[in-house]
Amino acid sequence: MSRTYFGTDGIRGTVGQPPITPDFVLRLAHAVGRVLRRTEARPTVLIGKDTRISGYMLESALESGFNSAGVDVVLLGPLPTPGVAYLTRAQRASLGVVISASHNAFPDNGIKFFSAQGTKLPDAWEQEVEAALQEPPQWADSASLGKARRLDDAAGRYIEFCKSTFANDLTLKGRRIVVDAAHGAAYHIAPKVFHELGAEVHAIGCAPDGLNINDGVGATHPEALVRAVKANHADFGVALDGDADRLQMVDADGRLYNGDELLYLMVQDRLRRGERVPGVVGTLMTNMAVELALRRAGVEFVRAKVGDRYVLEVLEQRGWVLGGEGSGHLLCLDRHTTGDGLVSALQVLQAACRAGQGLAELLQDVTLFPQCLLNVRLRPGDDWKANARLAQETRELEAELGASGRVLIRASGTEPLLRVMVEAADEAVAQRGAQRLADAARAG
Repeated sequence: MSRTYFGTDGIRGTVGQPPITPDFVLRLAHAVGRVLRRTEARPTVLIGKDTRISGYMLESALESGFNSAGVDVVLLGPLPTPGVAYLTRAQRASLGVVISASHNAFPDNGIKFFSAQGTKLPDAWEQEVEAALQEPPQWADSASLGKARRLDDAAGRYIEFCKSTFANDLTLKGRRIVVDAAHGAAYHIAPKVFHELGAEVHAIGCAPDGLNINDGVGATHPEALVRAVKANHADFGVALDGDADRLQMVDADGRLYNGDELLYLMVQDRLRRGERVPGVVGTLMTNMAVELALRRAGVEFVRAKVGDRYVLEVLEQRGWVLGGEGSGHLLCLDRHTTGDGLVSALQVLQAACRAGQGLAELLQDVTLFPQCLLNVRLRPGDDWKANARLAQETRELEAELGASGRVLIRASGTEPLLRVMVEAADEAVAQRGAQRLADAARAG
């Protein structure tokens, strides 16, 4: 069964346009509440949000929808997505709900859910909710309506959790760190986490006004962090996105490090301490240089579909704990049940503290391969998999690249685009190869 509303990370869109309208969101919460009531007499859900102005409206709609189905609601206020996941588990709630469009600009918003264990929910659960949306509502009677209350110390509890993932025998004293919270959900949390662990903190992107989330700051606009690190002569820079589940980092020289590099650094730190790392999960987009470096270190590497939920699925299937994406969604399942930008940053910083080295020194054995990604617009009815010329060119290019590169062709999940990516040790080779395949795709 295909899904109508749910995408790779919940339901997302432009506010005021279906499905991100208050009437639909109320219906959605009512349907989710009914699904919860099938297995639990009196469910409780937690609702957190980022700093978008539309969060107030959607929060009210969710609260009403859940209450109308006989579900109790606990309002957390502005809180990172991984903070909601943590508190859902810690509070023994039935479900966690996040109002956020992550790294998107403020006109967008979305709804995503976490299980009672603080994990992303499977496709089957989302399909059950979509089926419930097609049924007429079943309003609870007055005596059975849900209630709502606010958890006033949600931010403080999450701050303490983040700090608990940093080694007790280490400190950030003497370290100057620039923290960029993207004017998002971690604006009041991220600076405190690093400050309370001893760092001298300079905060940017920590003054939300409801309209400026991800606007020229944060993990999707790291140039602001690079400038601030240089201007403040900082040792490290940490950039989060609007809901603080993804991470980019900068070193004292202003060099930017993406999720692929940071994932390898976390693996390397564990290997140095004698911990066993049986395997790591990346995605189809993970840089080949990281895969080769992991293999040299004797660590198995597996690629999942693009999306942190798919990385999580493979990790759980294999019983591994480390995985992530180049975008900065990193998973350390022995620290948290979901991707957490703050927890990941602390794992990287403790690796640097232990080694007494900077990020460049720790990653001197890994030089990322150039990747050339081109988008080819598909015409209505185009079946790119039936394009014989593209198939032939792909086979020939893969033979030419051998072990020094790779080809990835995939359709966009949201637009009529074919994404053609070629990765090679030589940038010119990658560019020529990608153009060659894009031309074949257009000619088909």
